[in-house]
Amino acid sequence: MKKLYEDITGTIGDTPMVKLPIRNPNWELFLKIEKTNPGQSMKDRMALSMINNAVESGLLLPGGTIIESSSGNTATGLALISAARGYRFIAVVDHHAAREKIDTIKAYGGEIVYVGEGVPSNVVAVKEREETALRLSREIPNSLFLNQADNPANPQGYQGLASEIAEQLDNVKILIGSIGTGGSLCGTARGLKAFYPTLEVHAVEPLGSVVFGGKDAPYYQSGTGNPGSVEIADNVDYTLISSNYYSTDREAFNTARFLARNKGILIGGSSGGVIYRALENLDSIGGSGKAVAIIADGGEKYINTIFNDEWMRSKDLLDINIDTRLKILLNLTQ
Repeated sequence: MKKLYEDITGTIGDTPMVKLPIRNPNWELFLKIEKTNPGQSMKDRMALSMINNAVESGLLLPGGTIIESSSGNTATGLALISAARGYRFIAVVDHHAAREKIDTIKAYGGEIVYVGEGVPSNVVAVKEREETALRLSREIPNSLFLNQADNPANPQGYQGLASEIAEQLDNVKILIGSIGTGGSLCGTARGLKAFYPTLEVHAVEPLGSVVFGGKDAPYYQSGTGNPGSVEIADNVDYTLISSNYYSTDREAFNTARFLARNKGILIGGSSGGVIYRALENLDSIGGSGKAVAIIADGGEKYINTIFNDEWMRSKDLLDINIDTRLKILLNLTQ
């Protein structure tokens, strides 16, 4: 049956699931491919939720200005919804936002404000972004800083994602995904636990992020993790998390590159880290069942970085040993 929608926001959600064969015969790993949302990431879901909530609560008026601090994906979702509904949108970004993301935001009519001048390229200027977004919201009439990190409408936007997973699969034992502000993973986990109360939730953050008290250090993975200079977001609900793991930039980026070349699956860097940790965990744990990895966005936004050999070499991130390990975990050694 053909689906017809009043505007582009109706196409948010209803994303596919892809099975990724693994070595351990007792477990099945499925990838929830979120890049089929119109803004090519799962952040479209929370962008729509935050805007709807702001309108319903009277905080966002017709023709108003939406402001958000973002590494790119949330801003893209907000930009396309703003374009569809007649709002002005301003994204406050730093150098962690990929060039492709910036160009996409502009294509939707979004405006870009850069911050973090002088900050090293592998350090996320989250604090500077949020301070600037707040200042702009005070200076611009009829404007609203949505503040995704602490906005309860952020995790609420992933109830639909949880329901989709439950409809697509039974016997889901593990949910694994990246964590930063906590909205996507905790929101999905909260919704999915309603269907599977004993669900284990595995959180993956970049090595150098401090969501679970790790040592603060620079990292290149964008849209995930929490640098030590920034308070942990209110949307991180530790009671929902069973286990936490770290992924290095090398593990994350080389996994993304490997899957593109060997499985035809083009994903973003943080999702590469999620899959690497999922493969390692499922290869060694007991029991049986199904695990779902949330693939937050596609690799199309990182063609000039993660998938660019020169960029990877310049950052000393290429690692053939990770390819060798992935061949084993994915039964591709024969």
